[in-house]
Amino acid sequence: MSIKTRILISFLVVLLTLSVSIALLGYYVVMHDIFGRAERKVLNDLKVARMVYTAEIERIGQGLRLVSPNGDIEGLRERLDLHYLRYVPASDFATLQSDLARLAATDGRATGGTRRMSREELDSMPGDFAGKRSIPIKATPMAGPTEREVLDNVMVKECAVPVMNDVGRVDGVLYGGRVVNRDYTFVDRIRDLVYGRELYRGKPVGTVTIFQDDVRISTNVLDESGQRAVGTRVSSQVYEKVVREGQVWHDRAFVVTDWYKTAYEPIKNIQGEVIGILYVGTLEQPFHDMARQVLVIFLLAVGAVTLIAVLFSFILAGALSRPLTQVVHASECLASGDWGCQVNANTSIKDINSMAEAFNAMAIGLKERQESLRVSNEKLAAMNKSYVDLIGFVAHELKGILASAVMNAYAVRDGYLGMVNFKQRKALDSVTRNLDYLDATVKKFLNLGRVERGELEVHKTSLSLKKDVFDVSIQSLAAISLRKKLNISNEVDPGLDVQADADLMQIVANNLVSNAIKYSPDAGRISVTARPVNGKVEVDVYNDSTPISEEQRARLFQKFSRLDSPETKKVKGTGLGLYITKQIIERHGGSIRVEPREHGNSFVFQIERN
Repeated sequence: MSIKTRILISFLVVLLTLSVSIALLGYYVVMHDIFGRAERKVLNDLKVARMVYTAEIERIGQGLRLVSPNGDIEGLRERLDLHYLRYVPASDFATLQSDLARLAATDGRATGGTRRMSREELDSMPGDFAGKRSIPIKATPMAGPTEREVLDNVMVKECAVPVMNDVGRVDGVLYGGRVVNRDYTFVDRIRDLVYGRELYRGKPVGTVTIFQDDVRISTNVLDESGQRAVGTRVSSQVYEKVVREGQVWHDRAFVVTDWYKTAYEPIKNIQGEVIGILYVGTLEQPFHDMARQVLVIFLLAVGAVTLIAVLFSFILAGALSRPLTQVVHASECLASGDWGCQVNANTSIKDINSMAEAFNAMAIGLKERQESLRVSNEKLAAMNKSYVDLIGFVAHELKGILASAVMNAYAVRDGYLGMVNFKQRKALDSVTRNLDYLDATVKKFLNLGRVERGELEVHKTSLSLKKDVFDVSIQSLAAISLRKKLNISNEVDPGLDVQADADLMQIVANNLVSNAIKYSPDAGRISVTARPVNGKVEVDVYNDSTPISEEQRARLFQKFSRLDSPETKKVKGTGLGLYITKQIIERHGGSIRVEPREHGNSFVFQIERN
């Protein structure tokens, strides 16, 4: 890909990112602002509807306070625009069916509110009033299941006023109200007050509904045939929130035929029981159309600005790419080994000239450094060869001498060449321990020489981790562990086999078990466990000791590195065992790490499973 193309793509990515970000931000702001306003408006509309509903009850109460029950009750009912009006003297209080009237008679105060009116009380009204207010219940999508077919009782807005005698006692109760069922005048008045009679594409912008329980009993929501949707029911989700939990619910909802921004609140009787729902809703489609129009204008503006910016990007990319192409060709020349390559530093762009001058200076410096590195590498290679050869020679020479010394020292100590007394045996124990340490050190230096020369060859065979590897190590180090009274357990499954070099795995096991023995306190615990993990075997060698800190863990597997702790100061070591162990594990395609435990440390390595 050419420099011009790269520059152009970079500009385009930045421009498109900015354009998309601005577009998304604009979309969020528009949608959040418009629909946020719609939600706030519908909640305010619900408050207005509640105020009108409460004012209607107060109007009934004010009318009842201003009239006398001694006159024409029927005439009073008509003048007050009530569906029913009754006066009950104190002698008939036992027959009162209205909770509001009973409360007014008991407390001697005017009381207003909403209540259910039974079918029997409804039948006592003149004419076929009950039949006209009966509502067949219609099947409604998203509503809860019901076995009711007809709503034959009603919900009323009512006020009761006590009639007092001269001595302040209640002589009777005057109460009356309006039946909400099929009383469309009231919901239309709220709609006209809040929304007006505005239509949008033939549909009312705002709707108001009163529910009795979950059934619409007074509404200006229209069904598919254009009739008021009386008898349809509220959704089960709204019913659960508003009627059962008594909370206000507001969200978008599908109301009979269209989506509305809606708000519902419970209507309660004087006992605090929810008996109905007051609903207001505003048609959602006008807000969608408004948001769409604003977004289209906004996106067209962003698109036009982006197009202009893209044209400028083409021009700018061409101006920048020409001198940069020369620098690229010079870099390729330098990369091929031509250290004398130079770049023209006289262009029309000052920054490009500065870069060219810096490039030329870098080329000269690289040429000088390359020559210096070549000489230094040759010296280092010669020194490293001498170091590796010295390690191998010394370790090899000492190996034979130590083998003979160790064998003879043990022979003398164990009495094969004659009896030794206690003091002599104690001295010989010290000699054999030091010879064992020297022998182990020589072996580590021999292994280090193999690693440094790259002669650490891996010949994999099938090995039993328990029998062929760790049992052998634990047995060979049993004498040392017995002196410290250590509890060593090999809990590896006998059937768990690995693919590994037998000799190298023995070195790994010897190093880990030997370290565990050396750094464990007297009477401490050592355990070896293993488990299959994703086609490999994970081996855990644990010993009681001070947990290794995170800072020390970073140096743990380095060559000639020993930790600074009370335990390590008491134990001799070369700092090579874990380094060699790590090299062997990695040559097998595995890994090793240390995991501090509560009372010790675990050295965990993974190796290929058979």
